[in-house]
Amino acid sequence: MSSTTLGERRAVFDVPADVAYFNTANLSPLLRRVRDAGAEALARRGRPWTISSADWFSDVERLRSLFGRLVGADAEGVAIIPATSYGFAVAARNLRVREGEAILVLAEEYPSGIHTWRALARRGGARVLNVTREPGQSWTEAVLGALDERIRVVSVPHVHWTDGALLDLEAIADRAHALGCALVIDASQSAGALPLDVGRLRPDFLVSVGYKWLLGPFGLSFLHVARRHRDGEPLEENWIARAGSEDFSTLTAYRDEYQPGARRFDMGQRTSFHLVAMAIAALEQILTWEVPRIAATLSETTTVIAARCAALGLTVAPDAQRGPHMLGAALPAGTRASILPALQDARCYAAVRGASLRIAPHLHVNSADVDRLSDALAHATA
Repeated sequence: MSSTTLGERRAVFDVPADVAYFNTANLSPLLRRVRDAGAEALARRGRPWTISSADWFSDVERLRSLFGRLVGADAEGVAIIPATSYGFAVAARNLRVREGEAILVLAEEYPSGIHTWRALARRGGARVLNVTREPGQSWTEAVLGALDERIRVVSVPHVHWTDGALLDLEAIADRAHALGCALVIDASQSAGALPLDVGRLRPDFLVSVGYKWLLGPFGLSFLHVARRHRDGEPLEENWIARAGSEDFSTLTAYRDEYQPGARRFDMGQRTSFHLVAMAIAALEQILTWEVPRIAATLSETTTVIAARCAALGLTVAPDAQRGPHMLGAALPAGTRASILPALQDARCYAAVRGASLRIAPHLHVNSADVDRLSDALAHATA
């Protein structure tokens, strides 16, 4: 193990020895410390007399700061939300498109964003431009080739969710800013596994779920809002986002002013005690490990898997064209319906997305898991 990598850390995850789990891009396995933090928080929730008024705010602010550190952003720009669809909806409410303009998205992108942008385009008389790739073309090349003065919103991920194909966000951000386009980044398949620098990319909005590469609970996600949008319109008008809400005795004063920063965009039940505790434990562990080291370690694993897939005749994108943490192996049409049951028979778990077998390990994966995967693939594709 080099000083830039972490090695296998299976012992800190709640993954049985006879399970080979390669589906972090769908739902991460739980860290034991995250599970324990949730259990402790639930036990405390059962004793509400131990929860003070300040507790409704303190851990949420800690969580806000941790996510900001993770993506190179100021905590004041972080909102706590329930899902990516919520984050996209906040972005759509605060962006404007007009007739003749377009919203750029990737073909076969994750549905939550697509449905949101279609609705915004309908309201403004604009259109959604689905960017596709020519054979041998990268997503970055395809996006840059489609970006022109007609584009009003650019909505892209860091890696494509179906196969981990990588986008050069810096190049795309530079072009979008030069054209005056709004930039929305879906970091759900990269935050926590790939280094992100909001200060460099300067997106209008960046959204990420918490239950994938952030190793946290379901039902809690994150939205970073650029300073220029922080006086925008939230989706809901909840009490806790209002100025002075820390003083419960004055809530019936019904103040119209919001809490500072992006807090106006927080979901109403952001204080969910067990989810926040679990998310804090997860982000603290990721920050301790350091995202560049996580990425380097996962790259070692996916490089081995890619070579095994190639040896079986399965096509995998070259290392430079995919994220270090996940890959897609193109499946022959005749195997797509049978591949997952065959893998599950071997207690090996991955996902089919589009035309690819999506393989997404984390630090719990060891060499025995990789052997189990390659053996099961060899049997299923023989």
